[in-house]
Amino acid sequence: MFKQVSPRTRAIAEAVLVTILWSSSWVLIKIGLKDIPALPFAGLRYTLAWLALLPFALRSGSLSELRGLTRSGWGRLIALGLVFYTLTQGGQFLTLAYLPAVTFSLLLNFSAVIVALLGIGWLGERLSRLQWAGVILFLGGVLIYFYPVVIPRSQALGLTLAGLTVLANALASILGRKVNRLGDLSPLTVTVVSMGIGALTLLAVGIAVQGLPPISITGWAIIVWMAIANTAFAFTLWNRTLRVLSAAESSIINNTMLIQIALLAWAFLGESITLRAGIGLIVAAVGILIVQVRRSSRSLSAE
Repeated sequence: MFKQVSPRTRAIAEAVLVTILWSSSWVLIKIGLKDIPALPFAGLRYTLAWLALLPFALRSGSLSELRGLTRSGWGRLIALGLVFYTLTQGGQFLTLAYLPAVTFSLLLNFSAVIVALLGIGWLGERLSRLQWAGVILFLGGVLIYFYPVVIPRSQALGLTLAGLTVLANALASILGRKVNRLGDLSPLTVTVVSMGIGALTLLAVGIAVQGLPPISITGWAIIVWMAIANTAFAFTLWNRTLRVLSAAESSIINNTMLIQIALLAWAFLGESITLRAGIGLIVAAVGILIVQVRRSSRSLSAE
């Protein structure tokens, strides 16, 4: 007879499954971008994900919370939707059209560093010495990965888009934390409302700017899978794991995505990784892990 799996063990397994799904998104996006323009692609993914989550929100009655929401509350939700979905996710799809998945994955981790630094002034959260060491270690890993710094002309636009996406992602983290800190809305309500606002805007802008060409069966399969499995299901499952795992444990598991994306990109996209680049990825992953874990631990103790 097998022993019953503990809730914590199950939560860890579920969290790992979520990171695998999220990591696989980068490979699927790169494949889908061969036939689908970036912005409509992103808009369709998150619009379908929103439609999949909407019935659960309506059934739970969580949307009734919106009746007493103030103008400032609506403003925060609208801002979160536009920044996190329209700008960040749209920027991610656009950037992946110009940069290798591994390179952009590494650069996107700058968001955690920026959030930590912005938290000093905006949230009153000072970095510990260990966190500063993590920042330095992360930057060192980035330098190792890119050394010698030779940027192909074809990737110049991609790096610019990556920088803007990193800033948008960092701002979205700050906005999301501020919205959830207030505690006047359930996580499902925040997700459904902000995703609906951001996804529909992204889809409209994407079609207006890039159009919507005929999409193959394979393309629709990728869009639907990413919307249902990698977005609606994965986000719901991740939120469930947060009821059991600490923020520090979640950060550790989430941080493995950097390595997972590198391995998946090597296996399915043919993106080679040199020994030096691999060492840089590992050093950067450890550095960002130190920043995130220390920050998460201090946030928990403050609660």
